[in-house]
Amino acid sequence: MPILEAKDLTYTYSIGSPFEKTAVDHISLQIEQGEFVGIIGHTGSGKSTLMQMLNGLLKPTSGKILLDGNDIWAKKADRRQVRFQVGLVFQYPEYQLFEETVYRDIAFGPKNMGLSESEIDQRVRETAAAVGLREELLEKAPYALSGGQKRRVAIAGVMAMEPRVLILDEPTAGLDPKGREKILDQLARYHKRTGCTILLVSHSMEDVARYASKLLVLNRAKIMCYDTPSKVFAQSDALAQTGLALPQITRVFAALREKGICFSEEVYTVKFGAALLEDALKGGAFKC
Repeated sequence: MPILEAKDLTYTYSIGSPFEKTAVDHISLQIEQGEFVGIIGHTGSGKSTLMQMLNGLLKPTSGKILLDGNDIWAKKADRRQVRFQVGLVFQYPEYQLFEETVYRDIAFGPKNMGLSESEIDQRVRETAAAVGLREELLEKAPYALSGGQKRRVAIAGVMAMEPRVLILDEPTAGLDPKGREKILDQLARYHKRTGCTILLVSHSMEDVARYASKLLVLNRAKIMCYDTPSKVFAQSDALAQTGLALPQITRVFAALREKGICFSEEVYTVKFGAALLEDALKGGAFKC
């Protein structure tokens, strides 16, 4: 049984007004426990709306969202508990920081779960370490931190609730390349250590290609494709038509293919591309 399932989901804003718009249009998908799913699509494709529905923040106009097979909008459903199990980190989450210290901000979620002080303390310190925050920063005011550090505090605050599903909506938006890589590497380690399910919304093909085991591509409020990265990036022409830029390494190998040098598999990460080129030097490449 999938941990999360969307059944014929639709969400329409401002129904009955001149501004009526369908942001999610009859979407169905299943997300398995432990999956790392990258969600990509152009601006306005429905990514953020879908994530907020999966978290129980937005009620579908029609359709169902199932967590462990249970409808989260059923009459007796406890959506507060749903949000503890399906954590959501919004885009630019540092704007959500409001406590006097970093420690108290990270502890806010666990406190609302009714945990003991010792359990809260353990979770705060573990998640701070997991996102690369030094212990001496815990007593600082959030406003005194750098942009990247604030981002890590906000992510740690959701991680501290130990959700079974962690949704991150553009968690690296606005960060420099080094800061972006640090946060994504820390998320990858967290995923490997905990086995939780991660949904990562990103505009960067390079980011999702490096970390995701499956990719969900949205276009005009519908699912364009939902498959492994290699199978998704094999549809390069279709992706380009939706305005999505393929990873640079994928474009390099596409250019090689146009020159008559082919490889047995689609390339979407630099590490994999380097390995294929190394094999090619030993005779692994072949003419198309």
